[in-house]
Amino acid sequence: MTDPDELARRAAETGGEHALSLFRTDLAVETKTGKTDVVTRADREAQRAVLDVLDDADPDTAIVAEEEDERETVPAAGRAWVIDPIDGTHNYVRGGRCWTTSVAFVRDGDPVAAANVLPALDDSYRTVDGEVRRNGERIDTSDRSDPERCVVCPTIWWPMDRRDEYARATRAVVERFGDLKRPGSAQAALARLAAGELDGVITNVATNPWDTVAGVHLVRAAGGRVTDLSGNHWTHDARGLVASNGQIHDSVLAAARDIDAD
Repeated sequence: MTDPDELARRAAETGGEHALSLFRTDLAVETKTGKTDVVTRADREAQRAVLDVLDDADPDTAIVAEEEDERETVPAAGRAWVIDPIDGTHNYVRGGRCWTTSVAFVRDGDPVAAANVLPALDDSYRTVDGEVRRNGERIDTSDRSDPERCVVCPTIWWPMDRRDEYARATRAVVERFGDLKRPGSAQAALARLAAGELDGVITNVATNPWDTVAGVHLVRAAGGRVTDLSGNHWTHDARGLVASNGQIHDSVLAAARDIDAD
């Protein structure tokens, strides 16, 4: 098989290019589980473009993906590719540029290669030989240690019947940190944490692997820390995700725990 770092990059860029070719065109928008959970043929066609690259280079590896009939869980043993053709479809269908084509490679449940491509912003984040590069240049998480100078993102959408948790998440951030930013794509938020643009990313919900695995690997490879709500090493089947530059992890973890508070 081609080097996983390189294959992840090539697959993500191919899928991203296809999604970009349909961006801001007249696409019919469908809903899945709720009014804000949207999908278009761009999601399906971009995923197919990613799969064509992977099937050609690595046909025997399992596929975990958001669209169509692929498996939805990461296997505990063996190899798998984890794909999100357009993370941030809500942005995509409104003409917003912040959306991500994400591809990660996992072995025995642990990510070992990742690429998050934001085609409309002309940014590409990827692992290369244990480092993270954005558009070819090495990046690292920030070294900020004063929470009041830090920017934290509450991510993953809380459904309408859980908006009290969303409110607690925003309150937990604004009471502790210098600012709150929410790009509308979990993979974009994690990539920006890896690059030092953000200092923390939190959620208390159970996440889908295609929304998180690639970004988690980028954060760790860039020097950051990712845990679950108990402060333990984050895994793809954990409830909640607490990611930080490592310097302010205790504060970020406290904010994430506040979301569950009565």
